[in-house]
Amino acid sequence: MTKVVLSPQTLAERCAEVLMARDQASRHLGMELVSVSPGKAEMKMLVKDYMVQGHGNCHGGYIFTLADTTFAFACNTYDAVSVAQGCNIEYVRPGKLDDTLTAKCAQLSRGKRTGVYDVTIENQDGELIALMRGKSYQVGASLLS
Repeated sequence: MTKVVLSPQTLAERCAEVLMARDQASRHLGMELVSVSPGKAEMKMLVKDYMVQGHGNCHGGYIFTLADTTFAFACNTYDAVSVAQGCNIEYVRPGKLDDTLTAKCAQLSRGKRTGVYDVTIENQDGELIALMRGKSYQVGASLLS
């Protein structure tokens, strides 16, 4: 039997399709995958009323969830199941009700088992909302199998 070899871009897209189909949480929050390529991902999320906390801003947990999800899509573009080993986030300014937040994740390094990725989140005006650095760990399984 001949194994089909996919281009890196096609592989990234197929991995993203499988991941999104399984990701009920992100779909429930209305996250939209804008683009994906090897080691990179971009997602958007509209800040809805139930995401606003007592100070009138988007709850940091939702901002982190957008960053973490975008990180997951970026580090799973190689058909090697990867999970977060650790993440740090810095909140720069608040997200507001009806803001469209865009998260962009880019791979900085990727080894045999671990990787490092940076995520930036901006609002619709291009204002920086948050920065996150994630460390990934490959568990030794295939996403597409």
